[in-house]
Amino acid sequence: MSSRVTTSESISLPGQKDASAGGFSRREFLGKGLAVAGWGVMFASLGAGLYQGIRFLYPAVVFHPPSTYVIGQLKDFVTDERADQYGVIFVDPKFKKDHRFFVVREAGRIYSLFARCTHLGCTVNWFEELNIFKCPCHGSEFHSNGVEFAGPAPRPLDRHHIAVDNGGNIIVDTARVYSKDEFEEQKIFIEVG
Repeated sequence: MSSRVTTSESISLPGQKDASAGGFSRREFLGKGLAVAGWGVMFASLGAGLYQGIRFLYPAVVFHPPSTYVIGQLKDFVTDERADQYGVIFVDPKFKKDHRFFVVREAGRIYSLFARCTHLGCTVNWFEELNIFKCPCHGSEFHSNGVEFAGPAPRPLDRHHIAVDNGGNIIVDTARVYSKDEFEEQKIFIEVG
């Protein structure tokens, strides 16, 4: 009679999973890892699409500053100074930094000059000691009345609409820009005595 011995131990070969250890084979581990990565990519794509959809429904609002500014009253621009050779009594540069314009007081009128060079749009600076505007980018120069005399600028500085309201306030509208020819034709200045 032959006797058989049975054991509960199983022998595993290399590359074969051990069922009693509960581990994964390399093939199963790689398959499950790729599945998790695939689901992650899918959810990330869905999340990005959802984010874009919500942004579409609630667009970013761009802030537009007001285009009209009260610069003072006529009495603020009364002076007994003498005019230069171009008829300009003084140039007020205090509005250049925040609003990009100069207020010019001539012997008989007040107007606003856009502080943008007519060559390529750089911001011009006022040099009181020289009595001229200069463009720092390409060297254009303008007389105190805004007329170009040097550099590549093709025309004088543009002017803004200016008016006096019912309360006596001088208002400059930077949304309305005029060339020198339009400025003279339409009388876009305030006459003062």
